[in-house]
Amino acid sequence: MPVPKQHNFFASKTTRATGIEVPLRVGYETHVQAELSDVLAFYRRELAKRGWEEKPHGTMVAADHAQLAFVSPKGPATLKLARAKDETTVELVQRNTEAAAKANFLPIAEQARLIFGYLVPDVASLTINDRTVKIAGGANHPQTLDLPPGTYSYELRVSGHLSRTDTIILAAGEAWSLRWDDDDQKPDQIY
Repeated sequence: MPVPKQHNFFASKTTRATGIEVPLRVGYETHVQAELSDVLAFYRRELAKRGWEEKPHGTMVAADHAQLAFVSPKGPATLKLARAKDETTVELVQRNTEAAAKANFLPIAEQARLIFGYLVPDVASLTINDRTVKIAGGANHPQTLDLPPGTYSYELRVSGHLSRTDTIILAAGEAWSLRWDDDDQKPDQIY
């Protein structure tokens, strides 16, 4: 994935699934000391060289921000640009459709997929979209739930007691992990 030479910050993120050698999702954020229009031209040129095709729907370009959707050789991709503090911030993400299918993380068409499990001995339940799903205790028992795109409130109960409430925004074709085994506890987009 290309990065402009004049960048002054770079952070990458890779999402992997157990038992799958290639990443489900790769991406990075970078800050570039250049005008948004120049950065946009760089990415359009460099991504086209790599076989990425820009999709007409999903493209929005303004003076201070842009969002482009692509079809890459590995799957869907997005480029987001924003102008702030005399630099252009870049977020580029590519999703690997084949890897997501092997991991059973690929959502049903026009839906989003939630993947969740619980890692402690207690029995838990997840309530989302007026549906309650029981989560077995002990070993991790990952479960999936496909939902239409939208904003959902959810709650987690452990041994009958409310443990967490939050909201998640889902878009078609995405897969998110709901985890409760770390301090962050925020949903992670994994595809």
